[in-house]
This record gives sequence, C-alpha cells and structure tokens, in this order.
Amino acid sequence: MKRHQDHEIHEAWRAAHYKDADRNDKLIINLRDLSHTMRFLYEGKGSQKRILIVLNEMGRTTQRELTERLGIQPGSASEVIAKLEIAGLITRTMSETDRRTMNIELTEEGKRLAYEAVEQRNRRHEEMFSCLSEEDKDLLLSLLEKVNADWQTRYQGNMENRDHSEHCHGRHMHHRGERH
Repeated sequence: MKRHQDHEIHEAWRAAHYKDADRNDKLIINLRDLSHTMRFLYEGKGSQKRILIVLNEMGRTTQRELTERLGIQPGSASEVIAKLEIAGLITRTMSETDRRTMNIELTEEGKRLAYEAVEQRNRRHEEMFSCLSEEDKDLLLSLLEKVNADWQTRYQGNMENRDHSEHCHGRHMHHRGERH
C-alpha cells in the first residue's frame, strides 16, 4: 500500500514539474525514474537470488569473501545464508586451513536455482531494452559510458567521503525521509 502511495505522490510531482523543467532537470528526473524502476525489478544486494548467482560465479568461498563481493555487511548476509542453508541450497563447512572460517558453496539444487535466476535476469534485460533498436542501444550505451566516466572523475572524492560516512554513521536520509 505504501509503495502505491509513494508512486502516486511521485507521479503527481513529476507531472507538475516535468513540463516546466529544463533539459538537465528532465535528464535527472528520467535517470531517477529509471533508477527506481531498476530497484523495483532487481533484488537487493543481499537477496537470496543474488547470493545464489554470485556463489555460482565464485564457487566455494568464505562468508567474508562473499559479503565483500556483494558489498553488504556480514550481519546482513548471515541471516540470508542461514535461510539458504536450511532450504538446502548451500552448504557450510569449516575450512581445513582455518577453523574460524566457514566455506560456503552451492548444492546441486542451489546451482539449478542460480542458473534459473541468471536466465530470468537475461530475459528481463532483453525485455527492458526491447523498445530500442540495436543502433539505439549502442548510442545509449556510448552516452551512458561517457557520462559515467565523467562523473567517476568529477565526483570521485564526494563518493568516497559519502561511502566512508555511510560506513561509519549509517545511510543518509533521502529526499522523502526514506532510508535506502
């Protein structure tokens, strides 16, 4: 229900502001809308599907290596990993070289579900850009790479400071008081 209300509020705000916005504001509004849609379509960084996919790519690994690869806190991963183990999708075994370390790997059923998740993601990617011709995709990719490279250089210091602040003090509040 809340998601629906937030969507209605955003749509009303967008309708009121978009027509009078300048080109740069329209770019930002569209990028923000795309970002929200992608967040809705995708599982979070520590979702069960994402963990299965990443484990399938990594093979046997430690929980620490997995959380680093996913970019999540160890505590966030522990609960999901425990659920995956209970479901029979992963196994955890003590490392032979370091008894304090647990190795994690997919079971055959976990590998099957990871494969299905990748296939589903690939179909979703095709669908997401189906409105574009191959030439349009190439142009969009080129423009996004250009903007991304510029922003990486231009705002690198700001991003590093923000990452450090979030790590030390938690996530910042965003424009509507939401925590992300």
